[in-house]
Amino acid sequence: MLTHAELKAKALADPEVRAEYERLNREGFALLDEMLAARREAGLTQAQVAERMGTKAPAVARLENALASGKHSPSLDTLRKYAAALGKRVEVHLV
Repeated sequence: MLTHAELKAKALADPEVRAEYERLNREGFALLDEMLAARREAGLTQAQVAERMGTKAPAVARLENALASGKHSPSLDTLRKYAAALGKRVEVHLV
């Protein structure tokens, strides 16, 4: 079984996949990467984050998947709850 890093490296070896990844990365993957890294750093599962947010695990899975797919933009309030569950805060910057 491949690790996430190995699978990502394998997929990004394809120039078309890399181009699309880079386009999406600018739009949503950066936030998703930060959220997943923060969750890993906190050592929490989706279910544990959901409990801290006062919701169910499928809601956290949908949030993370929505960012990965680009099909939905979570509200700032939802992002704040997710961040708070991890002991973090959300900062928004216009550049």
